[in-house]
Amino acid sequence: MTGVAAQWCAVAPAQYKAMIESEWKAAGLEAPKWGGRPTILSDISPVATFIADNYNHSLDIESFLEEANRIFSELESEYGWMYAVHDGSRIGKIGFTVWSEVFHCPECAGEILFHDHALDTSGRVKDTIVCPHCDADLGKRELELAFETILDPGTKQERQRPKRRPVLVSYTSSKKKYDRKPSDDDLNIIKRVADMPFPVNAPTNEFPDMQMTRVGRMRTTKVQNIHDLFLPRSLQVLSGFFAKVREVKDANVRRALTIIAQHQFVNASILNRYRPASSFGNSPLTGVFYVSSLVAEANVIDLLRGSINRIKRMEKTAWGKGRSWGKSVFVSTNSAAKICGIPEGSVDYIFTDPPFGENIYYSDLNYLTESWHGVITDPDREAIVDRVKGKGIPEYQRLMQACFAEFYRVLKPGRWMTVVFSNSRASVWNSIQVALQQVGFVVAEVSTLDKIHLTFQQAMSPNAVKQDLVISVYKPNGGLEQRLSERGAAPESAWDFVQTHLRQLPVSKQRNGLLEVVVERDARRIYDRMVAWFVRHDFPVPLSTEEFLEGLRNRFPMRDGMAFLPEQVAEYDRKRAQAAQAPQMELFVSDERSAIDWLTDFLGKRPSTYQEVHPEFTTQLGAGWRKHEERPELSALLADNFLRYDGDNDVPSQIHSYLSSNFKDLRGLEKEDPRLKSKAKDRWYVPDPSKSKDLEKKRERSLLKEFENYKSVSGRKLKEFRLEVLRAGFKTAWGAKDYKTIIGIAQKIPEEALQEDEKLLLWYDQALTRMEADA
Repeated sequence: MTGVAAQWCAVAPAQYKAMIESEWKAAGLEAPKWGGRPTILSDISPVATFIADNYNHSLDIESFLEEANRIFSELESEYGWMYAVHDGSRIGKIGFTVWSEVFHCPECAGEILFHDHALDTSGRVKDTIVCPHCDADLGKRELELAFETILDPGTKQERQRPKRRPVLVSYTSSKKKYDRKPSDDDLNIIKRVADMPFPVNAPTNEFPDMQMTRVGRMRTTKVQNIHDLFLPRSLQVLSGFFAKVREVKDANVRRALTIIAQHQFVNASILNRYRPASSFGNSPLTGVFYVSSLVAEANVIDLLRGSINRIKRMEKTAWGKGRSWGKSVFVSTNSAAKICGIPEGSVDYIFTDPPFGENIYYSDLNYLTESWHGVITDPDREAIVDRVKGKGIPEYQRLMQACFAEFYRVLKPGRWMTVVFSNSRASVWNSIQVALQQVGFVVAEVSTLDKIHLTFQQAMSPNAVKQDLVISVYKPNGGLEQRLSERGAAPESAWDFVQTHLRQLPVSKQRNGLLEVVVERDARRIYDRMVAWFVRHDFPVPLSTEEFLEGLRNRFPMRDGMAFLPEQVAEYDRKRAQAAQAPQMELFVSDERSAIDWLTDFLGKRPSTYQEVHPEFTTQLGAGWRKHEERPELSALLADNFLRYDGDNDVPSQIHSYLSSNFKDLRGLEKEDPRLKSKAKDRWYVPDPSKSKDLEKKRERSLLKEFENYKSVSGRKLKEFRLEVLRAGFKTAWGAKDYKTIIGIAQKIPEEALQEDEKLLLWYDQALTRMEADA
């Protein structure tokens, strides 16, 4: 797929619910258990589909272990001497050998062995390193890495590589572990291995320019080719293992033996760090190529044997008892942007785990493993944000949209797709949502999925999302589409969509025993989904925001700020009666719209004067405010969106109710009582629906007038602007099919501002599509 791991299956909704709490590989493992129905597993990466193929083919454990034992017996016979230890009376086997880089002192040019001079007694790197030759106090960044010139045995070319010296041998003898400095015997074995002919089947292909070669000291240590990542001993054993595996006749056994090797490539390479201060002792960083100054060269025979034992432990499970799953599982290596062989409307359910923007560089990381197989992922078709490959958010969105369009094509009407996603950047999140909506999917639920194992990016970045998002979307049934084409942009079409959409949403959600708000049932969220539906079908939106909100309240039962179908309310009320407290909607103020929503919630509960609301409102305008969005004046927001009681006439019911409930001396007073009127004077409150329409029209006129000012700005960018103005202007221009105005204004605002607003991005992308279609 285009960097998108996905599976397609014919299963009923009840059968695939458990899928939501799994990841791609786990989903692949579970696929055959869905009633024996055909399942397709697909990815653009050859190594990913190779893994999927292995997990879903039968394996004769006895035959596998017989071949594995034979191969390891031969490996020990041919390569065991490389890890043999003779330490006085002790005879043992090396677990790993530590290699240390050599540096030059910038003051005296003397050599400094990193392991001996850079670590403190606990094994951590010192803040300052003292040169053993001139006593200069140095930081690691001041040291100069030492290189030596060699004739590369793989490429037969002269080149430089970092000077590394073996400094510690960790071995086991009589089940006890020992650490010591390398002996003369150890050094002789290392030299003997280095003098061996270069393995004919070891990969020597050069790394292309990629993100992973620009980080993690790959360039610093001059890693240029795949074999540069392996010390001679590891390369010999891996190559010997592969040579023996290729001779195995049973294809299933051969695949299983191959996959255990690729599981250990990183651990067998110089990416495996020596970590004396850690209980692990040695381990590579996940999700990145990183060459440490202290390399732990593992015993590759033991590494591979460990993977064999993992499969051996599965002998007692269903996986090991002669599976016959392969008949109902099909594995495909191809781009999701163009799916071959799957007819339109033939798939019951899709589970996809796409790349999360630029969180992980999949094709880069797969390059190591795939080089041993000789089949490489095509990075041009990978859906990812990658500056090295010239792929930004727009390119990522276009690729994802092409994938989602194919998913939409093959999925049956009325069926579902689950998208697992995680990214801390709003622009990437919006690009996914817009791409889904552009092709016709409707978002029904977004929930979180805890992950136990974090990637390097997630573990190290303070802004990284530590949880995956699980997005549930559906393809509307054909009846809804047909009725829309017959009615067109009529209010009835909008309510038809809402009726259908509410039926798809979960009635209630619970977490840790507490009832939660179903965000997709929020009135404004439903309105956004309805707008996206009409825009995607190239229709003007038939209802204004206030018309929609009023209509929603009149047509559908409301509970705790959520809309329901009449037949759903009883179920929610039962759940609500059992809950300790009502669910609360979390409001985060980041722009003018969310500020209005916060004020609506605040004033709805507590009608207040300007002086009372101002300090509360100010605390909401924190670091989360959008960069290019103008900060509105509270007085302007109140005047444009709410009503103020001036002391004349009777006290409005909303204020009367609040004062009577919260002030003992005002209880029981009539609305015209002077004492009540005095306390109510100058309080702002939320207008009732009959008056909110007039306010909305007044506000929209003001927004569109300001939008005209934006249009008149020529030849320069808008540094600050109001998103509400842009949204109102884009919506009006869309209704008039004035796509040129939308595109022109979009080009005046920073790209990041456009990408970080889902509504603007939707109008803009559709305008581009229509302009291209009309060209």
